[in-house]
Amino acid sequence: KSYLKVLCLVVTVFVLLQICSFQITKHSISLPPSLFTYLKHQPEQASDNKTAYLVEKLRESVTFLPLKDYRFSNKPLEGHTWFMSSLLDNQTKGEAQYQEFPSDSSKGKLLCLKGIDKHDGSWNYYALALPEAIPTNAVLQKGLTFVSYNQYDYYNLWHGLSTMVPFVSWSLRNRCERPQKWVLYHWGELRFEMGHWLSEILRATYNEEPEFTRFIDQDNPVCFEKAVVMRHDQAGMSRERRMEAFDHIRCKARSYCNITTSKPRIGMTLLLRTGARAFRNETVVINVFKRECKRVDGCELNVSYSDNLTFCQQVELMKKTDVLVSPHGAQLTNLFLMDRNSSVMEFFPKGWLKLAGVGQRVFQWGANWSGMRHEGTWHDPVGETCEFLDTDRRCMSVYKNAMIGHNETYFGEWARRVLDKVNNRMKQNITEHNHSYDSLDECRC
Repeated sequence: KSYLKVLCLVVTVFVLLQICSFQITKHSISLPPSLFTYLKHQPEQASDNKTAYLVEKLRESVTFLPLKDYRFSNKPLEGHTWFMSSLLDNQTKGEAQYQEFPSDSSKGKLLCLKGIDKHDGSWNYYALALPEAIPTNAVLQKGLTFVSYNQYDYYNLWHGLSTMVPFVSWSLRNRCERPQKWVLYHWGELRFEMGHWLSEILRATYNEEPEFTRFIDQDNPVCFEKAVVMRHDQAGMSRERRMEAFDHIRCKARSYCNITTSKPRIGMTLLLRTGARAFRNETVVINVFKRECKRVDGCELNVSYSDNLTFCQQVELMKKTDVLVSPHGAQLTNLFLMDRNSSVMEFFPKGWLKLAGVGQRVFQWGANWSGMRHEGTWHDPVGETCEFLDTDRRCMSVYKNAMIGHNETYFGEWARRVLDKVNNRMKQNITEHNHSYDSLDECRC
């Protein structure tokens, strides 16, 4: 009996405890809805606050560095250069060296630029920022932006073109993607325009007028949704890649200018200069080449001056040219607008051979890179007198823009050799993959 009594007591106590537990649970579920919702969202709000806190800390950690790093002023073009010196380039064999943002190498970060200085690049700045944590006062530039660094300038035809070629090559490798904006730098200093000839090249290549980003406020940065930076010109590009880019620019320029005129069997062009590095006696020079051109069946001589031709007139003239005869100068940049395998004859004033350095070879390089034939140079042995030895660099200021003389015998023999080679190539119909497209539909982009 005692055992049964104890068992009944335990069961009774257990039942009473279950009833109490049920009442407590029922009471807790009956909490006011607002209080219940508040308690429910407490963990989410804590998480959101923590995320916002971390994003703010990331914004604060964005560090702007000077675009021009004076520590590397003694080797401004080597390696990482003095422009954006903390960043390394992407380098694929045969391709131009470049940086792309965002990318794996930037760990998904965007490029941000700040500053409006046109005289000292160390007062303009760059930084990298995650897309979710760009500086609070930053403007986000949509689309693709090309950021160009030029050690020289954007008005000289050769230097300007050398800066643009790697961008064209990048576009050809990336589904013909074209920029919405450009940012131009020279030594880290902002530039807001370029020479008309170069602007026309870009307009023809990308089917629209190039638009340059203008930074209005010194303190408010601009971050770019997508940016490609070039700071080494054509360095790293293989000859194949260079020719591919020049072929494309030539094709687009001819289409842009709607060039439909036929060309002579052999076209020889004297592209002359006025003033600096002009021929001292143009009449004699013209007559020499006219005489040699007449010797060759179907040869037509054209004499033009580079300073009175529109962009499209230059494009048309080069399309009709197989042999380009011209003094050293920016006008020779037009050589790539000829058909591939065309010839170039170049002339220099006295003193250049010894004093001008490697820069005097730029059009030899340009001819090679664009698939042309550089047929040699002639250096005037007679000319201006310098008070120092002819090996003294101070003499270059005397020789640089001097006029060029002539040698009728040598010019005649040289022209004859070049024309004979061109004539033989024409007879043998050697085209060497001649890319002389005439319509936009035939261009790659």
